[in-house]
Amino acid sequence: MGSGILGTGVSGLLAAQYGLQTTEHNIANANTPGYTRQRVIQGSNAGDMTGGGFLGRGVHIATVERVYSRFLTEQVDQAQAGASQLDSYAAHIRRIDSLLADAQAGLSPALQGFFDGVAQVAANPSNLSSRQLMISSAQGLSARYQSLGTQLAQMYDQINGEIRDSVTAINSHAEQIARLNEQIGLAQATSGHSPNDLLDARDYQVAELNKLIRVKTSSSGDGSVSVFIGSGQQLVVGSQSTALAVTASAGDLSRLVVGLKTNTGVQEMSQSLIEGGALGGLLDFRSDSLDRASNELGRNAVSLALTVNAQAELGQDLLGQSLLSTPPSGFTPALFTVGGPEVRADGRNPPGSPTVTAAFATPVPFSGNFYTDLVASDYRLTSDGSSVTLTRVRDDRQWTAADLATLDAQLQAEPQGFTITSSGPLAAGTSYLIQPTRDAARRIAVNPAMLADPRLIPAAAPVRTTAGAANTGSAAISPGSVGPGYEALGPLLPLTVVVDNGQLRNFPAGSRVSIDGGPPQLIAGPGSGVAYASGATITLVGASSAAPPSGISFSISGVPNNGDSFVLARNPAATSDGRNVLALGQLQTLDTMSGKTVSFQESYAELVSENGSRTRQVQVGAEAQKVLLKQAQDSRDSLSGVNLDEEAANLIRYQQAYQAAAKALEIASSLFNTILELGAR
Repeated sequence: MGSGILGTGVSGLLAAQYGLQTTEHNIANANTPGYTRQRVIQGSNAGDMTGGGFLGRGVHIATVERVYSRFLTEQVDQAQAGASQLDSYAAHIRRIDSLLADAQAGLSPALQGFFDGVAQVAANPSNLSSRQLMISSAQGLSARYQSLGTQLAQMYDQINGEIRDSVTAINSHAEQIARLNEQIGLAQATSGHSPNDLLDARDYQVAELNKLIRVKTSSSGDGSVSVFIGSGQQLVVGSQSTALAVTASAGDLSRLVVGLKTNTGVQEMSQSLIEGGALGGLLDFRSDSLDRASNELGRNAVSLALTVNAQAELGQDLLGQSLLSTPPSGFTPALFTVGGPEVRADGRNPPGSPTVTAAFATPVPFSGNFYTDLVASDYRLTSDGSSVTLTRVRDDRQWTAADLATLDAQLQAEPQGFTITSSGPLAAGTSYLIQPTRDAARRIAVNPAMLADPRLIPAAAPVRTTAGAANTGSAAISPGSVGPGYEALGPLLPLTVVVDNGQLRNFPAGSRVSIDGGPPQLIAGPGSGVAYASGATITLVGASSAAPPSGISFSISGVPNNGDSFVLARNPAATSDGRNVLALGQLQTLDTMSGKTVSFQESYAELVSENGSRTRQVQVGAEAQKVLLKQAQDSRDSLSGVNLDEEAANLIRYQQAYQAAAKALEIASSLFNTILELGAR
């Protein structure tokens, strides 16, 4: 009887001791990241059969378990992956928003300053100070483009560095999970019980992994968990981990991507497989916002350079030089220099594949000025051996043709602002990335010749008109203007147009004349003419194939008499003529981009607005995701977290149990001694 009483008391004492130790362990780890509250699971020992029934034999410790819910833990992990992704995205896109929207450092003040300089020259073409001011403002504008482009390029470098750091951290966590899998499996096989603190350590590593990339886990019978990313790519299986690696994209060797290390090298992963976490946020920011901002800014820079240069080519400088100069005088009318589109061959192209090049299309004339068709997007050119396909990356719009020449012709109906040529037929499987505007903002600069000599600004128009001194009618002729291809008409100048019985005659034989932009009429000989209409625009068509026809244009208004004449001639010594620079200044307000839909300022404002809107959307999403994360953490912690008040109560409970068990042992010992004393008598 004494042995039974003692055994029962000892079991109660041990149970209370284990309870106290577990409670103290909980209290000690109340602030340990990833710790899960533990509790002792007790079981009643089987009783001894007696004549009076079963007598209890005390208690035993079945196990010490974690108060854990896999569902709640996975809910926290998934919420954490989403929150980390949006936090990473928001932190970077705020930098672009601050950069572009800055009232002083943004592009808008520099654009306004440039066109203010243009207006100064238009007001006083012969003043060298005004010309120097225009050159300085052009330098300021190009420097602003370069600065913004450089800062965006530096963000690419920063993203690359953060991608490397994230991949290094992911690999470290994966290795630790694999090691913990091995330790947990060994501990369970040896003891038959779960090693709670090792399980907490592994869950913590999985949670940290979800801060970097969204992962999915599955449990095995041996206690290990397998970790997967993307669409099922293995990161950890048992005690083995697969490392991620950072590599240059085969499709764009300048771009770092993430891949899986294999026995044969690195297998590049599609960005769609990198979901959630800081790494997913980095990649999403780069493709969704940074690429778009870089392309939009570059498109603005290229469009401005091309249209300004196109208008400049129609002018004459202070030295009397223009494209009409014969022989060529070294006239350099372009105000800006800008590089051509970048073309990157795919790293997997077969050796000896043709070289593909791209060039910006000549701006299209309209309303006395020009516009471009450039789109803020990269393009992918591929070949299957029988046809070539151009894909616009921004929206996956595709054009397919038998060869590049046919493709270029096909693009006339939907121009993209550039042309493509190759050194030979494209072989099957070849691919090329075309980036018309990605890095263009960093490459715009002012023509060095104009920097050295502001007199080269082509402010004047290269032609002038006069009415015959002997005219008897009331008709007057406009000053005249030129369009693309006008330089081919140089040999025809001066040209005297004569009014004869309602006809304008004396155009050179073989020349073509267009009225109000209509189809050109061929002049068969000196006697051929075109009908006179007061105020109609008359264009002597040059070499350009532009539509509407262009060349040298003028209009005659009023009532001329027979024999009245009007002269078209070169414009020598036109030091006070600002007609061309005045037309150049009109580019500020005209829709010169996106196929005549927006101006430079409007395009940049759209970029700022769109990026600002996306910034706010991401920030709102990040705040909402943080709320969801906190709710998930609160739900988990209400079950698994350590409540110090509750643990304090447990201390008192187990202390009382310990004291009671000790008292029972004391009584049992006293009874046993009494029995021994009776036996001694």
